[in-house]
Amino acid sequence: MLNKKRSRESGEIDGSSLADIAFLLLIFFLVVTTIDVDTGIGLVLPPIPDDVEPPPVRERNLMKILVNAQGMVLINEEPASIGEVRDRIKRFVDNNGADPDLSESPDDAIVSIKTDRRTPYNVYIDMLDEVMGAYAELRNQASMDRFGVPYSSLEENSEREAEIRELYPKKISIAEPDEG
Repeated sequence: MLNKKRSRESGEIDGSSLADIAFLLLIFFLVVTTIDVDTGIGLVLPPIPDDVEPPPVRERNLMKILVNAQGMVLINEEPASIGEVRDRIKRFVDNNGADPDLSESPDDAIVSIKTDRRTPYNVYIDMLDEVMGAYAELRNQASMDRFGVPYSSLEENSEREAEIRELYPKKISIAEPDEG
């Protein structure tokens, strides 16, 4: 009896429910996983106008900025550097009719940005930053002059903030890129 080996049954794992468990885990992870998606540039677009035809714009109230495929900047068909853009926009918007080559008022001023399909992305972003920065500086200066506080410290959707926004409305047109 001592030399006699016991015969053992081989151990088996029931695999019939394994597929069910894997399926449930798959569904669980699909439900609880969030996918981080880059959304791009956050711009608030104006509402679609009721009328189909855009209102006429006087040429002097339109500043045309073109960024070509090589990243060169043209403002009203004149070469410029990205560093010049902010000051030129501020002069253009805040002209109030003084210079006949610049806008009649901040409310009439429109900045049009047009690019080429091959425009370097970083140059386009720098251009947008300069345009937004020009409006931010104009609004900040107006807020300091009127209320003695920076525009960024005004309460959102307050009367003061709305007054400054109305004084310097952002009228920026981002045109479709040229075919490249």
